[in-house]
Amino acid sequence: MGSKKVTKIGVLTSGGDAPGMNAAIRAVVRTGNYYGLEVFGIMRGYSGMIDDEINLMTSRSVANIIQRGGTILKTARSKEFFEPEGRKLAYNNLTKRGINGLVIIGGDGSFKGAQKFSNEFDIPCIGLPGTIDKDIAGSDFTIGFDTAVNTAIEAIDKIRDTADAHDRLFIVEVMGRDAGYIALHSGIATGAENILIPETETDIEALIASLSEQEKRRKLVNLVVVAEGDKFGATEIASIIKKRLPNADTRVCILGHIQRGGSPSCLDRLIASRMGFHAVECLMNGTHNVMVGILNNQLHYTPLDLAIKAKQKISEDWLRIVKILAS
Repeated sequence: MGSKKVTKIGVLTSGGDAPGMNAAIRAVVRTGNYYGLEVFGIMRGYSGMIDDEINLMTSRSVANIIQRGGTILKTARSKEFFEPEGRKLAYNNLTKRGINGLVIIGGDGSFKGAQKFSNEFDIPCIGLPGTIDKDIAGSDFTIGFDTAVNTAIEAIDKIRDTADAHDRLFIVEVMGRDAGYIALHSGIATGAENILIPETETDIEALIASLSEQEKRRKLVNLVVVAEGDKFGATEIASIIKKRLPNADTRVCILGHIQRGGSPSCLDRLIASRMGFHAVECLMNGTHNVMVGILNNQLHYTPLDLAIKAKQKISEDWLRIVKILAS
């Protein structure tokens, strides 16, 4: 598989959008051009590969995009690509242009598609972890996470001002799908009294006891940060609190898709640029079917099949920090 020399590269973004994807696209295009490779942008992820929305890109194609959120290549989730006929059609569209290497910027679902495609056809693939959820093992950061968590922090800080003015309890729900990293990081950074994440069992009785104690101490501001993947969710937790603590002036705020957009942070621009650069070099030097990550500030390559199966785990150290600092 992938034994032929890579001369033409396709790049696509797939799954949920994440700030920094444009920086990664830019790095792939400009690195490829530097080494004399042709680079093609594939629109709307795997859907564009099937629908033949594939365009040659040059350095000028990616000018003035590093600071933009979203993705200039658009993104979509393609059911057709998970059917053999869809993948065959995609392969035919690539081969008629001579594209013999792919860079896929996305999450675990995108990597599953890449792994399946590469197993069937002689097209080596490199994955770049582009997801705000930070739920992929093999990299300390995923493209978009830092921006998303800073967006959440900015919003929660503003909510705290209102909570302080009214002596209210705010239940704030953040994104992250079935991972609690955005909740964990934003909750610690904003001094939340309680942080509820899917990686740990939510103990409602302990939460009520904690809030009751804080009420007795007349703690003026109470913030509970909840990951969207928590088994209860912000709305149900607020309902329970209102029944059990009727004197608590409780409000719910669901931050939602505001966390996906916006200009990427410095960190997201840097890691996306670094990953995109090394993705091209991987294709050129024969390192194929891996995800490019960064661990301890060093490049790290995880086979795509392992990147799909493994999930980033939250350490016990973080959980102890949450418990002690919120007391």
